[in-house]
Amino acid sequence: MEWTDSGFILATRRHGETSLIVEAFTPARGRHLGLVKGGRSARQRAILQPGNRVRLIWRARLSEHLGHFTVEAEALNAADIMRDRLALAALNIVTELVRLLPERDPHEQLFALFAEIVEGLPERPGWPGNLARFELRLLAELGFGLDREGCAATGTSEELVYVSPKSGRAVSAAAGAPYAEKMLPLPAFLRVDSSLPEDLETLLEAFRLTGFFLNRNIYGPRGIAAPQSRARLLRLLQQAREKAAG
Repeated sequence: MEWTDSGFILATRRHGETSLIVEAFTPARGRHLGLVKGGRSARQRAILQPGNRVRLIWRARLSEHLGHFTVEAEALNAADIMRDRLALAALNIVTELVRLLPERDPHEQLFALFAEIVEGLPERPGWPGNLARFELRLLAELGFGLDREGCAATGTSEELVYVSPKSGRAVSAAAGAPYAEKMLPLPAFLRVDSSLPEDLETLLEAFRLTGFFLNRNIYGPRGIAAPQSRARLLRLLQQAREKAAG
């Protein structure tokens, strides 16, 4: 068995004296593991850092075996990301989220968004909004997608500004007004994929929305906590918002 694909390093763990088991994310093979012989060498360690884009060749006698990776560097993103606290927190979030997916299950749209985020770190301005979209997409890929197409109460597609915490469905401004305190805000940029967050408060609202459903539907049932990197990112964004407000 053999295949070749381009993907990103998610994580590594030691195996024996000199090798690593590498966890990668590819468009066609999803989250996939393989053994890299000599992966703990100085040359290989520089390549096998989370966030780096690599060319992978996987070989095994049978498809169900762990198999071996041959890895070649395509884009060494990790070095620049590690110099920026926000970018490093974002990288840790997306890699941990991908690790919630079943092994060897392709998620091509999620991979494309993952690549856009990681390759935009740390300087491309759109990555924070794309990170919130990534969390929404991951919820959908795991079977817990939010319905943002029409109002749960009236069916209208106009002025959808809330999400019901019970149903995960959008609610219009008029229908949700009497229950506004119980609703979750639905930022406009999450309804239009090409738009960006209007400000940091809007971005924080988006993460509160996705965080609620991640905790309820993913982390809670699995008995795990959200990654600390997510709390760190939100804290840094909150500090940036307060600083901007003077």
